[in-house]
Amino acid sequence: MAKQSVIEIKVSLDEQKVPEEIRWSATDSSAEEGSQAKAMLLSFWDGAEKSALRIDLWTKKMMVDEMADFYYQTFMTMADSYERATQHHDQADELKAFAREFLKKFKAKQQPSK
Repeated sequence: MAKQSVIEIKVSLDEQKVPEEIRWSATDSSAEEGSQAKAMLLSFWDGAEKSALRIDLWTKKMMVDEMADFYYQTFMTMADSYERATQHHDQADELKAFAREFLKKFKAKQQPSK
């Protein structure tokens, strides 16, 4: 039998079903109590339907600047993964350029207007 790893995600919700806490753990992780997160993006590819299935959650404690950093880092790691999977360096570079521009525009919005 092939080795298996189990990833568990627990989401605590408030009365309005808004996430208050996200905790995750994995059987192959060295962390005994799991880890806490303020946001998560989880995607699955359904080959039969040729569509992406997603779960996007963030807690009330997630700040806007943290969300921008989270998306920037996600775009960058998506570019790296895409490049490793396809060897399409040009498209990976375009995605990284988009990520840098995305973060630059976010930071410009945070500057006080003159």
